[in-house]
Amino acid sequence: MITKLAISGYRSLRDIKLPLDHITLVTGANGAGKSNLYRALRLLADVGQGNIIRALALEGGLNSTLWAGPEVIGAAVKRGDHPVQGTVRKGPISLKLGFAGDDYGYAIDLGLPIPGATAFGRDPVIKAEAMWHGETLGKASLAAERHGPAVQIRGEDGKLRNAMQSLQAFDSMMTHCADPKLGTDLLILRERMRNWRFYDHFRCDRDSPARRPHVGTRTPVLAEDGSDLAAAIQTVREIGDGQALDDAVEDAFPKARLRIGMNEDGYFETVMEQLGMLRPLRAAELSDGTLRYILWIAALLSPRPPSLIVLNEPETSLHADLIEPLARLILSAARQAQILVISHNQVMIEVLSQARDVKHIALHKEFGETKMVGDEDYVKWVWPSR
Repeated sequence: MITKLAISGYRSLRDIKLPLDHITLVTGANGAGKSNLYRALRLLADVGQGNIIRALALEGGLNSTLWAGPEVIGAAVKRGDHPVQGTVRKGPISLKLGFAGDDYGYAIDLGLPIPGATAFGRDPVIKAEAMWHGETLGKASLAAERHGPAVQIRGEDGKLRNAMQSLQAFDSMMTHCADPKLGTDLLILRERMRNWRFYDHFRCDRDSPARRPHVGTRTPVLAEDGSDLAAAIQTVREIGDGQALDDAVEDAFPKARLRIGMNEDGYFETVMEQLGMLRPLRAAELSDGTLRYILWIAALLSPRPPSLIVLNEPETSLHADLIEPLARLILSAARQAQILVISHNQVMIEVLSQARDVKHIALHKEFGETKMVGDEDYVKWVWPSR
């Protein structure tokens, strides 16, 4: 389980360290930085996939994603004695992302390339990486580190050994040095990161992929766009918890039942039987809210739960009557996976807050910087040096 998340230099997240629990609920007003937190987590997942440089380029390059305020916001500025203004930079331009848990921690430090050294001058380069055992980086806990092109990994004898001397600046040690023999810990953590799942605003309009029949094949993990909804529902029935699926439907739509229509060509389609209807309704006929709730059922009742699920405002476009059933569905899914929920719906917040192992984090903006309401200094964190 991830117990700490640290982000520095990304958009409004100038320097934030957050404690996480089995269920973490992130709230805050519009513009407080919730979406930036979600994006930063996705960037961490992109490290495991080897896509972080491309992901940052698609956001406009490192310069477009960096913290836009001064390097340090002094006490006099906070008191209002002086206006916010630029200061002489003391540290290097840097975007840092990291997390830690009971067993492993990881951090990456990205910066700008040497001017004129490449035609890809907008692409960030990886300056440093570190992986360690436990929650805090230290000399004794260090398992692998990267400085520039050089990577060292601690062997079974406890000594750091050279694993690579010419790693490209756009490649991560997580993807290029994870080895079943020398880089076992890197391999374990990389696969765990690749297993993280993100769901954000399912499309439910008339042309939504979830409304169309599709070729059915076993689907233990719902696609992010919900295009394989019917196959995912059928997979839950056959190898997952079919009773939980029926209960989730009953909780939101009493006396209703989901079934999957199949034709001779192997196409699957989601169908809902409802009390009082003379025929079942196809996915193309369902209301946006009904279809979205069914998508959440398929996503959260996956027969192969990941180590982490991140949900960005799952209550969006749902009727008020569906919020409590969805919150209960999230709590049910939390029995199998760690879940981070970003929400501003009061009903969702109240239901999730009743769980025993939930951490409620409220974000707010102060001089353009996203901060956690309350004291975050107790979250101990050490960044790897360049």
